[in-house]
Amino acid sequence: MTERDLVMRRVSGRNQLVGRIDEVRISGLMAEIKISIGGQQITSIITASSAREMKLKPGQTAAALIKSTEVMILRV
Repeated sequence: MTERDLVMRRVSGRNQLVGRIDEVRISGLMAEIKISIGGQQITSIITASSAREMKLKPGQTAAALIKSTEVMILRV
């Protein structure tokens, strides 16, 4: 079992999208993290201390965990 497998099993969220970090912008108490996943980009706002603790850097593999009470669908 890889380290990634162990980490992914420690959370209850099942909507896990794995991608590559494109950008990490830390400003004050918050950090904006952009991850490319399957040709799309997802942006997350997390605390700056969390970004530093995880040592997030562009080029690293990371997972976006999505926990929501609803998911909306838009036909495109």
